[in-house]
Amino acid sequence: MVLDSPVEGAMHMTIETEREADGRWLAEVPQLPGVLAYGDTAHAAVARAQALALRVLAEQIDAGELAPLSFTIHPPLAA
Repeated sequence: MVLDSPVEGAMHMTIETEREADGRWLAEVPQLPGVLAYGDTAHAAVARAQALALRVLAEQIDAGELAPLSFTIHPPLAA
């Protein structure tokens, strides 16, 4: 699950956004299947996706499915 990591044990994730036909924004973390969130703005969708990604990682660490590690989440530069 480590992607182009310059630091051993680090996890880097990208949040991808797109605007739906109904005007809502969708933000997704491709490295964590199922981590996606909607928002009325790109910023709101990204914030919800970040929060969900942190919850998923915390649950995986708590359950012993993932070793504790350092990680960064990079939102898109422009949405």
